[in-house]
Amino acid sequence: MHTRLYRNGVLEKEGFPVEEVSDYVEDEANTVWFDLCAPTPEDLAVVGEELGLHELAVEDVLSDHQRPKVDIYQNHLFITVYGVHFDDGRLDPVEVNAFVTKNALVTVRQSDHFDIGEVVKRWDAAKRLADHGVAFLLHGLLDYVVDGQFDLVQEFDTRVESLEDLLFEEEAPIDGRQLQRTMYDLRKNMARFRKITMPMREVVGTLLRRDQEVVADPVMAPYYEDVYDHVVRVAEWTESLRDLLANMRETRLAQQGFRLNEIMKRVTSWAAIIAVPTAITGFYGMNVPYPGAGHPWGVWVASAMVAVASVALYAIFKKKDWL
Repeated sequence: MHTRLYRNGVLEKEGFPVEEVSDYVEDEANTVWFDLCAPTPEDLAVVGEELGLHELAVEDVLSDHQRPKVDIYQNHLFITVYGVHFDDGRLDPVEVNAFVTKNALVTVRQSDHFDIGEVVKRWDAAKRLADHGVAFLLHGLLDYVVDGQFDLVQEFDTRVESLEDLLFEEEAPIDGRQLQRTMYDLRKNMARFRKITMPMREVVGTLLRRDQEVVADPVMAPYYEDVYDHVVRVAEWTESLRDLLANMRETRLAQQGFRLNEIMKRVTSWAAIIAVPTAITGFYGMNVPYPGAGHPWGVWVASAMVAVASVALYAIFKKKDWL
């Protein structure tokens, strides 16, 4: 468990037990943060009692797969966001909940796949803003989450561009099935990613509203607006890549259909070339008199007819680009 106590913007204490939180938050000059990773219901009950958290907000922490959101209660905010994490090539977002009071921030992580240490490093790197209390701490958390999403959408863009180039390569380094599987996996990850990024507009937009006294701070407002700008860019970029992937899928299907038509055209042309010699030899195989029957020149006539007809059909089909 991680705990921190800031007093008038200066870090005074770390690693104290949660039971002491209620004593510190009584002083408005103090700002308290502590972090819980995969807590039990009993742990959350203690936190709720210490800070006077609403029972519905505590219940939401215990419910998995919450939508990114901001719930507004009488004395605190409840925020749900998602950090990005990959598990064996599959996007597995990590739910991060935050209780935000006037001078306390509680972060609750679904698992340790969300590196809270990186958030702490951001706070330490910008400690000149620490005197802005909870607004400063919450900004560091959201900034880390959104930057992770921004980095991931950039990686998705690189992958999509690579797949787009492979679609029209004559000798692609991967076969058609592998290409199709790669596109399918990317589409699945993009669909999961979209679910956690699109609602972030509403989350940060709610925090920017001037009636939110918990994080209202004229100095911190530009920093939140910068986070909102990144959120908008991620959302728009995600939608663009989603449309591009859909177009690539349609292009792939069109290519397969075109390839099938080419194969059928060639097979049909060769079948026609073979059919003419078959007809000629079949005619000469009948048990009835025919020109050249019983004479050697009859065989040569039949062979010449097969050769001329086959070459003529081949030349005609080649000229029409059927072969």
